[in-house]
This record gives sequence, C-alpha cells and structure tokens, in this order.
Amino acid sequence: MVAMAEAENPSEDLGAVLGRLLSVIVDREAPILEAHGVTMWEYVILDRLSREDGLTQKELARRSRRDPTRLIGHLDALGDRGLIAREVDESDRRRRTVRLTRSGRELVRSARGDIRAMEADLLGGLTVSAQSDLRASLAMVLRDIAPSGPEPAGD
Repeated sequence: MVAMAEAENPSEDLGAVLGRLLSVIVDREAPILEAHGVTMWEYVILDRLSREDGLTQKELARRSRRDPTRLIGHLDALGDRGLIAREVDESDRRRRTVRLTRSGRELVRSARGDIRAMEADLLGGLTVSAQSDLRASLAMVLRDIAPSGPEPAGD
C-alpha cells in the first residue's frame, strides 16, 4: 500500500518514480528474455539492430550504451548462435558492420511481442489511449534531449 501511495504523490521526483518502474520492468522482462534464450544486453543489441541494421561495431556500442570491450563478447555469442552476422565495411575495410540474420529478426519480433504483452499488463490501469500517450510523451522527451542517444556509460 505504501508503494501505491508513493506513486500517487505528484510531488515525487520523476527519477524516483521512473527508477522504481524500471526495476519492475526489468524484473518482469528477465523471464521473458530467458525464455527466448537471450540476456538483457543481448536483447538490447538485437533490438538496436532491428531498428538500425548495419551499424559499425563502434556505433553499435555507442547506441546500445555498451562498453566496446564488452560488446565484442556479446557479438561473438550472438554470432555463434546465428542471430547476427559481422561483415567487413566495404567503405573502410578496418571497420566491421553488424546485421541481424533472419533468425535474429524472428527472435526480436517474438521477444518484443511478449514484452509488449507484459507492458500492456503492467499498464493495465491506463486506457489504451493513455498508454499510447505515455509512450509517445516519453519518446518525445528522449528525442528532445538526446537525438542520437547518450554516450555509453563505463562498465
């Protein structure tokens, strides 16, 4: 009951509210991602590629907020499972680009569907219109403050 009262307090800091909400989302996503055979970071990488396929490894690290040295291990694991392919960039042979394979696209589509169902349940107290407005408002805030995303945090 305390958490409910806190969530309804309009003077509560946005960071506190979003922090608690993110914790709940991560807890609910974990078994979904496990059922799809990926870790949270692997899903972050696959999801980013589903939106921007063919990124260089350096750009993928920046946009997924993953330390480049840690990204390589994830890419190796995803490649070994046939979910991504890495190719030499023809415009600069020192760089490698990363693309989703058909299996990778299918996994993202399926996992995203399950995550959306979990989110709909989580936001079930809101109307469908309010859920849509919430997503749009948060996306607008992010777009306005960081058009290409923040720099990766150190791990």
